[in-house]
Amino acid sequence: MRAVGYAFLASLPGVTAFAPQYAAQLGPVTRMTPLPRGQLVPAEVAPAGTSVLEHVLFALKHEGVDLQILAQTVPRIPAEQLRQAIANKPGGVYIRKACYLRELFTGDLLLERPTVTGSPAALFDPDRYVTGPTRNETRWRVNFNGIGTPRYCATVERTAAIGQGLDERILERAADLMQRVPKDVLERALSWAYLEETQHSFAIERESPSPQKATAFAQLLRRAHDRRELSEDYLVDLHAATVTTPHLAEFSYRTAQNWLSAGTSTSVGVTYVPPPPTLARELMDELMAFANGDLSMLDPIVCASVISFGFVYIHPFMDGNGRLSRFLFHQTLCRSGELPDEMMLPVSAAIAKHLPAYSETLKHYSRQVRDRWTVGAYDPDQPPDMQFNSDPAIYRYWNATAAVEFGLQMARSALDDQIAHEVTWLQNYDRVHAAVSARYDVRGPDLANLIVACLNNSNRLSTRKRDRYAPTVPAEVFDFIEQCAQAAEDSGSAD
Repeated sequence: MRAVGYAFLASLPGVTAFAPQYAAQLGPVTRMTPLPRGQLVPAEVAPAGTSVLEHVLFALKHEGVDLQILAQTVPRIPAEQLRQAIANKPGGVYIRKACYLRELFTGDLLLERPTVTGSPAALFDPDRYVTGPTRNETRWRVNFNGIGTPRYCATVERTAAIGQGLDERILERAADLMQRVPKDVLERALSWAYLEETQHSFAIERESPSPQKATAFAQLLRRAHDRRELSEDYLVDLHAATVTTPHLAEFSYRTAQNWLSAGTSTSVGVTYVPPPPTLARELMDELMAFANGDLSMLDPIVCASVISFGFVYIHPFMDGNGRLSRFLFHQTLCRSGELPDEMMLPVSAAIAKHLPAYSETLKHYSRQVRDRWTVGAYDPDQPPDMQFNSDPAIYRYWNATAAVEFGLQMARSALDDQIAHEVTWLQNYDRVHAAVSARYDVRGPDLANLIVACLNNSNRLSTRKRDRYAPTVPAEVFDFIEQCAQAAEDSGSAD
């Protein structure tokens, strides 16, 4: 069956963009027919030949916007062909989009163009995509509304998982939790959360920070509520605060090519190659322009996911990018103003419990980039010989749908499985402690240790614990602690 639309465009010689996730192809059907991984197109709807313009117009109309493929194919359309097409249909939405994109990708204006008519059209359909702030453009009456900038843009599809995540209003629930929980309990829960986030953010990178470095990172997390705009100097300062050894601190974005390795001594071990230094600096400028702009119309967790994963894919520093990317997730939520002051969602702690899913989300993009680099002989003591075989568009335009789905899932888990769970645990601890203290006189440290052990063991004290504290704690106290722990859990469930 003949490929049409994006599948056809991606197959053209010299096009190195990622293949479309859903391929359209000519089929023996009388109307557009969806398939699990694409759609069948009737002959009367499909482009008749091999005209790039016709396939671009079909793709824009029926398949949405894939900037990565369009960036490598729209510039191939002859200017005169576009001028003739827009003259024939000056109000056509899709030909106007094609003209707008050609000028965007080439930097060359289409001269002697006819007067354009028709209502302004959004580049991304808001019903199909999560969209960003609108940039009005009068020349072609096409408004850019992507998540990012025209030179660096993430695409986020409105999947069922994303729709559900947005409907859950996670940050609103976090604010509500802060209002409902007693101040002293909340302060203890947040102290625990900052500690958990610090420990797990380093643990994900298989690093163990010194006590001083851990304290500095926890303080850094708290300062995220200062809501500073991103800049190179600020990111350099953050980087210095997150690396474990002083000699790894950097004074600017990297000026050399870096890569990620699985630890093997062959080229196969190179798992991802970020953009070259000059391109990385340009993309960081674009990412920061987006991050520092007016994002009030976008869900903060969507922004945080795009900024966090976008940062780690650009990899602007030689080391420490993963940990800093997760800090930026938290910092973006703080800068939105929707996460209450002092509140934090320990996303790294949630990620630590979902490491395979985190790895797969990263690989959703990184493995396709790796396929577009040739890595030569690998010497652990020397940088590998690497050749880029693609186009900068693969770094400029990326599908962030999986990243946003994961970000929403981790924010939900951080709130429900981490913060809310800790709040409940602390409240149960206080209830048990108060009940036991009112009836028995038990040494403070002993009572605290027994309650913790009971709550962490499904409201039961092991025989080993009972035997250990038997010389100083009456036997009936053990049973009473268990009864109080179960009663506290039942009371919380009823609430």
